[in-house]
Amino acid sequence: MASDAVWRQEGESLVRDYEFEDFKAAMAFVNRVADAAEAANHHPDILVHEWNKVRLTLTTHSEGGLTDNDHKMAERIDAL
Repeated sequence: MASDAVWRQEGESLVRDYEFEDFKAAMAFVNRVADAAEAANHHPDILVHEWNKVRLTLTTHSEGGLTDNDHKMAERIDAL
């Protein structure tokens, strides 16, 4: 898996892009993120595109922007 080095802030969101060897690897990663998100009850927006790329976007919609929960979820995802 290749990804940009760090999460970046875009407006009121944290965003990170990933690139995988193939579609299957990208989807396996998405499923691991989904499991972690369910456990934390904090769900990123997930975009799968160009067959092997994934973009994750974290924001707390109910709070209108970034919160500590977004940063904690980013750390959980980084640990996957």
